[in-house]
Amino acid sequence: MLGTKIWNSDYRYDQTLHAFEKATGKLGSDRIAVLILHHPAPDRFVTTLDAYRALERLLAEGRVRAIGVSNLMLHHLERLLAETDFVPALHQIELHPYFQQRDAQQADAAAGILAQAWSPIGAATFYPGFREGRRNVMKDLALSAIAEAHGRTPAQVMLHWHVQQGRNAIPKSTNPGRIRANFAVFDFALTDEQMAALDALDTGFRNGPTRTARTRAASSG
Repeated sequence: MLGTKIWNSDYRYDQTLHAFEKATGKLGSDRIAVLILHHPAPDRFVTTLDAYRALERLLAEGRVRAIGVSNLMLHHLERLLAETDFVPALHQIELHPYFQQRDAQQADAAAGILAQAWSPIGAATFYPGFREGRRNVMKDLALSAIAEAHGRTPAQVMLHWHVQQGRNAIPKSTNPGRIRANFAVFDFALTDEQMAALDALDTGFRNGPTRTARTRAASSG
């Protein structure tokens, strides 16, 4: 299944259509399974809407099977739903035990949008150039204790936490061993107490890039 993103520099209607043509040329296919916008571009959101309308055209023409968005704040999602015709199939957001974005998850569910965790194990902690004081979820003591109890890694526990709550998660790695480990998360179960302990880790602060260096979950998405 082929999928890709439209970058902010290619927003606006005609530019987005051109970016699609470039992408299909590079991928060697005239159709794409999933095409999403990379970021809301809040300082010029009108161009985001134009880009999304181009995605709608590609969807209507059958050139893409599904369209989506990434990192929208709640008011952006509300405006997009009000001013466009097709509900996004998915919404990629930073989502891990330290930043759970429950409001964004609820809004997506209410609209019939799949919330997809692009940072399911807190890898956004390692992005350079963003706010100081970021905490590494991988080193959390409560998470480590749960991982030790199951003979798993903290990453595997977090991925199973997503699976057990019925979420979609897309871990990223180029390490073959870690890729294999990321798939080995379906043969154990977390207890209700362990799930509650992971739910309680939410800090309300994002670690990954956003339009400001420090953004609380109340204005997230």
